[in-house]
Amino acid sequence: MLADDEGIVIDSLKFIIEKEFGNECVIEYAKTGRSVIELAENFRPDIAIMDIQMPGINGIEAMKEIRQTNQKVIFIVMSAYDKFDYAKEAIKIGVTEYISKPMERKKIIESLKRAMTMVDAEKEKRSNDLLVKERLETVVPIIESGFIYNILFQEHFTEDIENYKNLLDIQAKYGYMISVVCGEGREGTHMTNAVGSSVRMQKYYQNIRNTLKEYFPCIVGTVMSNKLAVLVLSEKSSLDYNERIELIDRVRELVRNLRKQTDIDIRIGIGGIKSFQELKDSYQEAVNALLASTASVAHADDLPVRCEYAGNYPIHLEKRLFAKIENGELEEALMVGEEFFDWMVENNPESQMDIRLKVLEFVLWAEHLAYESGGMVYQLNVRADYLPTIMECNDYKVLRKWFLDKITIACQNILSKKKEKSNVVVDSAKEYIKANYSKDISLDDVSRHVDISPYYFSKLFKDATGEGFVEYLTTIRMEKAKDLLERADYSMKEICSMVGYSDPNYFSRSFKKKVGVTPTEYKEGKQGEKV
Repeated sequence: MLADDEGIVIDSLKFIIEKEFGNECVIEYAKTGRSVIELAENFRPDIAIMDIQMPGINGIEAMKEIRQTNQKVIFIVMSAYDKFDYAKEAIKIGVTEYISKPMERKKIIESLKRAMTMVDAEKEKRSNDLLVKERLETVVPIIESGFIYNILFQEHFTEDIENYKNLLDIQAKYGYMISVVCGEGREGTHMTNAVGSSVRMQKYYQNIRNTLKEYFPCIVGTVMSNKLAVLVLSEKSSLDYNERIELIDRVRELVRNLRKQTDIDIRIGIGGIKSFQELKDSYQEAVNALLASTASVAHADDLPVRCEYAGNYPIHLEKRLFAKIENGELEEALMVGEEFFDWMVENNPESQMDIRLKVLEFVLWAEHLAYESGGMVYQLNVRADYLPTIMECNDYKVLRKWFLDKITIACQNILSKKKEKSNVVVDSAKEYIKANYSKDISLDDVSRHVDISPYYFSKLFKDATGEGFVEYLTTIRMEKAKDLLERADYSMKEICSMVGYSDPNYFSRSFKKKVGVTPTEYKEGKQGEKV
């Protein structure tokens, strides 16, 4: 866009630009401050060559107005006046170049080339940003589905939750689950034709996902049967009555909206707000709420779908205790167990029988977890002394010790079973690698041999050995190669083949990277030592 009140200047600039750049540029011009502002709004120029002194609104003021509606435009200022008077104002507006009149053709072309380079760079950046955004639109739903899957099936560790939160930029500390259930109609609390409606739900999945995100800050899973699990993020650990009513009204509106979009009958259950580690319970509450009500929207807090705990019962300690036991985390389990036992004694010192029964309940469940993990072999008659023992415990210190001893045994059995299985798998893998290093073996071959999935085997092997599979295999091959090189009765090509490499050059590079010298240098060095 050219802006100058002198026709000869406009004509000269057009001639220079058209001759130098041809069809690369589309040129428009204006001769007054007002007309150049109006032109800029419609034309949306990438580059504007502006005269400072124009009739009416001057160039500086015109550029300020243009900048408000076009942040990306590159200004090149031209003037017959000393640029110092306008330098400060021009800098504020973001002027890129300043050309003094009378203008030199070379200076004009150089300024325009620099400006065009900036425009092209900005367009390329914008294009790349859009490409990244487009790819994220494909990847993010996959990551969200993985997060929901881990929540529902409890196949996660604390670090996995943090990784998902980082990947999805989740800042919230709490959340609640909702279950979106579809069907052709209802029979009591159940939806009919789950299979057929799930196919239709899958068809409208993207629309449903987008609509959910318009209503809530949420993470959306994939369609499973005729259900869709959704995590709604929350900064608060609970909702008061008014907030719950407002939430239910919003979900009712969401249901109406989804029905219109999909022509599918939809119901939504809402679970209670939980920490991220407890969201599985929230989802179960959402499902139970729908089973306990015939309404289109049901909230767990309105229905008898969960166990309520009286007074200050530390349910959080109970859940933590069994989570630690299940993972074989002995020290943490003992700490939580001690804290729970102390709470019972401090808050109910006279309720000795209740404390005995709670201790027995916890011990039996801890052993149940050990049985399920394969850490203990179940026998009917191994607990015959449990009840007599706790009934004879009139001293809380003795009962406390018995309680913690049983937790210790359960944890140790779970942990030892995990270690035992891990050791058996890793030892078997090592033997297989040592027997087959000369062949073209892969991670998949070894994991198939030990009958464990490649992903899990890879992690298990590295945790146990401190090396990845490829690194360990390379170490075995290089140690064998060193042994063969010291014998001096094999050619380099033979040694290369004997340790599992088909390409001598690749073998040589791998050897030098691992040992520090080439195979030839190593062989010569060993022969020199013998001499």
